[in-house]
Amino acid sequence: MDAQSRPLPPQLQALQQQWQGLQPRERAALQLAAVALAVLLVWLVALRPALRSLKDTPPRLAQAEEQLQQMRRLAQDSKALKDLPPVPAAQAAAALKASTERLGSAAQLQVSGDRATLQMRNISPEQLQAWLAEARSAARARTIEAQMQRSPTGYNGVIVLTLDGGAAP
Repeated sequence: MDAQSRPLPPQLQALQQQWQGLQPRERAALQLAAVALAVLLVWLVALRPALRSLKDTPPRLAQAEEQLQQMRRLAQDSKALKDLPPVPAAQAAAALKASTERLGSAAQLQVSGDRATLQMRNISPEQLQAWLAEARSAARARTIEAQMQRSPTGYNGVIVLTLDGGAAP
């Protein structure tokens, strides 16, 4: 038996009889409603998400490109710092102490062997960033631990650095 000669299940036969009993205008209205529903579903499931993706993609690509450029700049900076000659431990400790003195009474530095510990209270983000940059470039120190909290008046906490030049005096 082919698909057209098979009898329909009773539920579908009842629906077919109801459909046949409708006036032509009612059938046309139901067909129009079905088409409208199908169009709405296609819009919601396929077109709207695709259009949103097309709209959101250029700004996201620009943001990703900007992040990539920033990462490349940071990688170049890191390579440039890595290629610099090592700083003797005494000179590194002196550079850290001089940098810390510029922070005033808000920071204390303790150097012990190849480690330096900065304790800070109410340091502004700009001061902290400048200190870390100077510690990295002038002393070739690397941050190995940081415990900081941000308060309305600045950063508080401890930063532990290692000095690449060996044991400090």
